[in-house]
Amino acid sequence: MHNSYTKMEYRKIRDEGDDRQAGVEDVESLRETSLLLSGAVLDNRLASGGETKTDIHRAKAKWKLKSVVTLALTILTSSQAILIVWSKRAGKYEYSVTTANFLVETLKCAISLAALARIWKKEGVTEDNRLTTTLDEVIVYPIPAALYLVKNLLQYYIFAYVDAPGYQILKNLNIISTGVLYRIILKKRLSEIQWAAFILLTAGCTTAQLNSNSDRVLQTPFQGWVMAIVMALLSGFAGVYTEWNCCIDGDEVC
Repeated sequence: MHNSYTKMEYRKIRDEGDDRQAGVEDVESLRETSLLLSGAVLDNRLASGGETKTDIHRAKAKWKLKSVVTLALTILTSSQAILIVWSKRAGKYEYSVTTANFLVETLKCAISLAALARIWKKEGVTEDNRLTTTLDEVIVYPIPAALYLVKNLLQYYIFAYVDAPGYQILKNLNIISTGVLYRIILKKRLSEIQWAAFILLTAGCTTAQLNSNSDRVLQTPFQGWVMAIVMALLSGFAGVYTEWNCCIDGDEVC
């Protein structure tokens, strides 16, 4: 009887020991799992932080590029009229304006080809950046090219009637003509804010030309206004026509 009781006590103590050992193993297992999960969370946070830093760096690079391009466009656009007027001698050009216009377009083409060559060297020739030489796509672009040619030639002759600041003011008519033609040709609705901006821009161009020191109401003669309006219509139609072709080809969502 005593031996049976002793055996029962021994088994009880052994079972309790096994339970304690199992509990210790469970705790260690939970601790290891917790450490693994903590490491995974930390790795995810570090990876997420790395992506965030990369995104911030890319955003800063794009912002810097946009700022440089905007500044360059502002300087080039503002200096164009000043340089054309400065090149005149005794009210006349001592060079061929047709040749000057041709050289300007040649320089643009050279810069574009250099930029394209740089992209090819960096990214390779892809479907998005390859040169297209099919007749169906190339044949539509002589029309806007001819319109821009006439517009660029007129900008030399308009300075017989306006000065550089007046030309820069009248050049804003390009925005108005582009918006109106955009609505007519592409059938795109313009917001009320856009229409209000066009009205304010028209009023600003007209008000800036008011002349209080002469019998004439406007500083710019009638011929100057006609040439400015023609230039605005040519520029606006060329731009809208090009976008219309891009919509047909599927290059843009219209």
